[in-house]
Amino acid sequence: MRSLLDSVVAISQAAGEEILSVYNDNRPIDVTVKDDNSPLTVADRRANAVIVEQLQTLDASIPILSEEIEQPSYPVRSGWQRYWLVDPLDGTKEFINRNGEFTVNIALIDAGEPLLGVVHVPVSSTSYFGGTVVSAAWKQVGDDEPVKLAVSGGPENGGKLRLVASRSHRGELVDRLIRQIETRFSDIAVVSMGSSLKLCLLAEGAADLYPRLAPTSEWDTAAAHAVLRATGGEVLTTEFRPLRYNQKDDILNPHFLAVASIDFDWSSFLVPGLN
Repeated sequence: MRSLLDSVVAISQAAGEEILSVYNDNRPIDVTVKDDNSPLTVADRRANAVIVEQLQTLDASIPILSEEIEQPSYPVRSGWQRYWLVDPLDGTKEFINRNGEFTVNIALIDAGEPLLGVVHVPVSSTSYFGGTVVSAAWKQVGDDEPVKLAVSGGPENGGKLRLVASRSHRGELVDRLIRQIETRFSDIAVVSMGSSLKLCLLAEGAADLYPRLAPTSEWDTAAAHAVLRATGGEVLTTEFRPLRYNQKDDILNPHFLAVASIDFDWSSFLVPGLN
């Protein structure tokens, strides 16, 4: 499985090069709006084409579910044991704003579980990759040697908690949750960031909690979820069950809490209306 993971890292980097060819062009980025009101650029399409072609070359028997291709009906994909789940450009708004906080996400799902994942950051040439199938995760910057990731030990009651919040989609529920957390911790550091990098911060031990109490799609989280899970963290629903994939007709995630430590009593943060 390590050789497969390395191949997916290379595919994500190739997609990243396509994205950068658009990102580094001085001309304005041409943006269209999809049926769900989300933005689409030529970079999304180019990255998707590279990923789909190379994943099919890697193993044509594994189906691909990508944000930028027509989605099969649930009766079709519910029969998939194993499939690729892809977001060719996660953080298109960040890409359009040219702030660098966008990623290429590729995950391998098996029976609803994220087996392995790659999150590639084109602007910084940084890749987060790993999975439970290799029992580890790594971060690699450029051509440097990969560094093995490890989550934090979790916060201590009454101490400091590092919380990651969305830059564009924070919302009243997260603000309420923060106020609740403030009753338990003397120091709360809140970091705002776009795309799946929020989950990667947990995986590398730079944060403790990422509450997402607003809509996301399964391709937004799966790759980073695989990386986080490989380090000992988890993505939990607000009922404190591990987030699973391809379990229903739509591809929207429920509200979730990504945590760096599964041993901490996160349930004490639940407040009415959290889910």
